[in-house]
Amino acid sequence: MFGYVRYDLPNLFVKDVMLYKALYCGLCRSIGASCGQMARLGLSYDVTFLSAILHNMMGVDIVVERRNCFEHAIRKRPIAKTDDLTKELGALNTVLVYHKLTDDVEDGGKGRGKRLWFKRGYRRAKRDYPELVGIVEKFMGEQAETERQKTPSLDAAAEPTAKLMEHLSEHFLADMGTPDALGLFYDVGKWVYLIDAFDDLAKDQKSGAYNPFLLSYGESDRETLLKEHGEEIGFLFDTLFYSMREHLSKIAFRFNRDLTDNVILRGIPLETKRVLSGEPPKRMSVKI
Repeated sequence: MFGYVRYDLPNLFVKDVMLYKALYCGLCRSIGASCGQMARLGLSYDVTFLSAILHNMMGVDIVVERRNCFEHAIRKRPIAKTDDLTKELGALNTVLVYHKLTDDVEDGGKGRGKRLWFKRGYRRAKRDYPELVGIVEKFMGEQAETERQKTPSLDAAAEPTAKLMEHLSEHFLADMGTPDALGLFYDVGKWVYLIDAFDDLAKDQKSGAYNPFLLSYGESDRETLLKEHGEEIGFLFDTLFYSMREHLSKIAFRFNRDLTDNVILRGIPLETKRVLSGEPPKRMSVKI
């Protein structure tokens, strides 16, 4: 996960903005509890979304308290109380960041020093959540092997990350998982990989790093690629949006689903449009 899973603020109810912010801060505290304070520097929007959707699908109550934290020492703010689910998600956040930085280093980029910030947290996660870390390492290894083989197929390139998300949902949901729940997570994982790859077009073309869009459509810049193959690329993402909507409509949520519907039905398509147009990422405010 790389920071692309975001909400659409203009179409989000105030109550859900507050819930998201409480979950964001709660995940930050949970990362500290499971992997140490340095690991909190890797806090991501993506795992905050996982916290929202998994709490809802599993029926785990979110208890919100007004508390201080190290960043907001004077004014208390709503923070979701740490529970077993958020502690494990905090570990997942740390493991994903560590592997992302490892991937950057192996691609010849920067990140070696930053990766040291998460090394101790990664070891703690591996000690306390071996099954979780085993899932991540298995599919991250398959992703690395797929990229080493330089497959030009977009579907094949995204498959390991899609399967990673599918198996993570199976791990967390256990007997509460359904084919539609697993399918939704699979689609989100596939989308994350593909949108990240498209966003990295210029960087990968310059560095010579693997990029399935460059191999599939030829070495060209974003504007040329969209001019010549925009309809096909748009269809690829539209197919994923349709599949997400179909799976989402068949999932039973225990609580209000407005936040998760907003992210999947509006936030993900909007983020796709932003990346395809070449716009810089917009910072999502989590201030209260």
